[in-house]
Amino acid sequence: MSLNRDEYRSAFDELSFSADFQERTAELLRTRARELEKERTEMMFAKPKKMAVLIAACIALLAVSVSAAVLLMTPAQVAEEHNQPLLAEAFQGPDAILIDETVESGDFSITLLGLVSGRNLDVLNPDLEKDHTYSVLALRRLDGTALTNQDFDFISYTMTPLAAGCSPTAVNNWTLGAGASGLAKDGVYYYLLDTQSIEMFADRTVYMAFYEGSAPNNSIFYVNDDGTIRFCDDFTGVQALFTLPLDPAKADPAAAEAFLAENPMGWTNERSTPEEGWDPEEDWDIERHETENGEEIIIRAAGGDGGDA
Repeated sequence: MSLNRDEYRSAFDELSFSADFQERTAELLRTRARELEKERTEMMFAKPKKMAVLIAACIALLAVSVSAAVLLMTPAQVAEEHNQPLLAEAFQGPDAILIDETVESGDFSITLLGLVSGRNLDVLNPDLEKDHTYSVLALRRLDGTALTNQDFDFISYTMTPLAAGCSPTAVNNWTLGAGASGLAKDGVYYYLLDTQSIEMFADRTVYMAFYEGSAPNNSIFYVNDDGTIRFCDDFTGVQALFTLPLDPAKADPAAAEAFLAENPMGWTNERSTPEEGWDPEEDWDIERHETENGEEIIIRAAGGDGGDA
C-alpha cells in the first residue's frame, strides 16, 4: 500500500518515541558513517547493492528522526487557525520578525516563534487606529505527552513583554491592554498575544517573558542596577525570558515617555511579604469559544478594555 505525504507524516505522528530518540539516532548515523568510511573501497566496488541498501537505511532513519521531531506551525499558520487572514499575511511579510528560539524549563519546551507589529492587522480587534504587536509562542511537554485544550491550564501562565529601564509593573500585559488566545494543535499549545505596539521601546532591550504565574511582581522578577530584568533566583516556576531583536530605528521615544508618564509605577526588589496563592480569575477577563479544534480561550488583562491601551 502506498501512502501520500500527508498520510506518511500522519502515520509517523502516531508513533511514540523516547525523549532521547533523535540524539540516539544521530549518534547511530555518525557511527555508521565512520564505519562506512573505513569500508569505503570494498563497499563501493565489491558490494554496490549492499551499499545502496545501507544508504537507503540511513535515509529511512533520517526520515523517521525528522518526522519524530515535532513540526511546529509557523506564526502565519497560527494566525490562520485563529481566523486572522490579515495577520497571517503580515507574518509572511517583510516586517515580521521570525525568532524560533527555545528554552526548556520545568516540564516544558518553550519556543518563541516570532512577532509582527502594525496597524489594522486584526479583523477582530476594534482598536484599529493604533499599532499593535502580535507575538506567537509554542509550548510542548518534554516527555512528548500531548498538550490539549482540555488538560492545559492556559490562564495559570503568562506571556508578556517587558522593557529594560522600565518597571515590570509599568510595562506588561496589563498596561499594554493585552489580549491572548490559546489553542492546542497536534499536541502543541500555541499562544497568540496581542498588545499595544512595543516598537516604541525598540531603542532599549525589550523582552518577551513566559512564566508560571500572573501579574509581574518582585517575587518573580528582579531588576538589576542597570535596568535589565531577570527572573528572581528563587523563582522556581516555569520560566523563559527572550530578548527581542527589534529595530532601534522604529523606536518612538516620545511615545514611550508619554506611556511611562501614564504608568509610572515604581519598583523595589525588596519584598514586603511573600506572594501567597494567586487566583488567575482575578487578573484576567476570560472568554471561552468552542471551535472545530476543541476550545479557544481568549484572555484580556483585567481592569482594561482590551482595545484602548
